[in-house]
Amino acid sequence: MPLPSRFGLVAFLLLLVSPLSAQFEPPKLAVPYGNNPATGKFAEVNGIKLYYETYGDGPVMLQIHGNGDSIAGMGYQIQFFSPKYRVIATDSRGHGKSEPGSGRLTYEQMAEDLNALLDRLQLKSVIVLGWSDGGILGLLLAIHHPDKVSKLAIMGTNLNPQGAYQWALDGVAKGVKEADAMIAKGDTSQPWQWNKQLLDLLGQQPNIPVSDLEKIAIPVLVMAADKDVIRADHTQLIFEHLKQAHLAIFPGATHMIPRENHLLFNETVARFFAEPFARPDTRTVFGM
Repeated sequence: MPLPSRFGLVAFLLLLVSPLSAQFEPPKLAVPYGNNPATGKFAEVNGIKLYYETYGDGPVMLQIHGNGDSIAGMGYQIQFFSPKYRVIATDSRGHGKSEPGSGRLTYEQMAEDLNALLDRLQLKSVIVLGWSDGGILGLLLAIHHPDKVSKLAIMGTNLNPQGAYQWALDGVAKGVKEADAMIAKGDTSQPWQWNKQLLDLLGQQPNIPVSDLEKIAIPVLVMAADKDVIRADHTQLIFEHLKQAHLAIFPGATHMIPRENHLLFNETVARFFAEPFARPDTRTVFGM
């Protein structure tokens, strides 16, 4: 079973080292995003039941949450975009209401689940918004299924574990050690084996070659906070190796800006999706 939906990537790491993780509870909104029987459905994909909810009408936007989180964690984004878009929000494999299946949990498998869902819904060329692990899945979709993604916005995303700051990797190692100790003594207060699966995603995955970014021809908005869990130079690396990309670094912000300052975050994404893509260069302005 997955962790409760309040655990995003940073919230889970904070749980290991401090009591402050409660501040990362998903937003409490009028619509019960992530637990809405009026719109929630299951799709049979790749041997599991994948849960998703659909809101609004218009161009299709796929929204993908982060590690240990669920649809509920992106409530502010669903609420903001659904008046103008047909928002499809999913619980990734083993998260929220979606089944985990068997074997190792991998980003590649989760991306293939999303591809299969889009096939089931007969959708191509959708825009994708991914936060944290959701950004990784968005990149993998664009790399391996370019027909599925027309524009992509990613927030706090890495290509490999080394893209994160050392404090985050230390938190993962501490979490694995704690989970192993609890499993060894037969503790059942938490789903420790599942916790290890999530930690494996953070500590051992993804492993996306930089060269794969160069396969992505669509416009991509690369976002991060100036005090993110992902290193600033790693975010810059992703931006520089995409053919058509914009870079947005949110000042005075953390990895949790989609909740902390959701208005700024959402408006930044909305502008990128709504306007024709252009990549102006100061070199051209100066006639160099």
